[in-house]
Amino acid sequence: MSEHKEHHYTATCRWSGSTGVGYDHYVRAHEMQSAPAKATLQLSGDPAFRGDANLINPEQLLVMAASSCQLLSFLAVAARKRLDVVEYVDHAEGFMPEDDKPVRITRILLKPRIVVKAGTKEAVQKAVDIGHHECYIANSVKTDIQIQAEIIIQA
Repeated sequence: MSEHKEHHYTATCRWSGSTGVGYDHYVRAHEMQSAPAKATLQLSGDPAFRGDANLINPEQLLVMAASSCQLLSFLAVAARKRLDVVEYVDHAEGFMPEDDKPVRITRILLKPRIVVKAGTKEAVQKAVDIGHHECYIANSVKTDIQIQAEIIIQA
């Protein structure tokens, strides 16, 4: 009989202030922590929703999570295939139409620039595709996540 294993993640969200001043005036800034990490993230709402533009917002966190997960999944696949990846820079974008109901991020576009020491573009693209298939964030959200990889093979 196999034992079912489950990974468990926690997050603590803290905010204080007063909504008694009305929608236009309450503070959106808050902080997040996720043990065992010691880092505290200072967050706010999107400026479109009266948040602080100097702080990261939840919409950006979703795009960041998709980008980070794709990177880590791809690197694991590449390492198993002995592809020597030496650089990966993703300029990811998230799209949230205001007229879509319910309001949500409908699409995330990942645009990684991947540099490898040797191999073929086809082998790297296959690793990108497998990484996407194995990415737990992509597998966890309804949002359409697309990848347009630029692959560079160093001579």
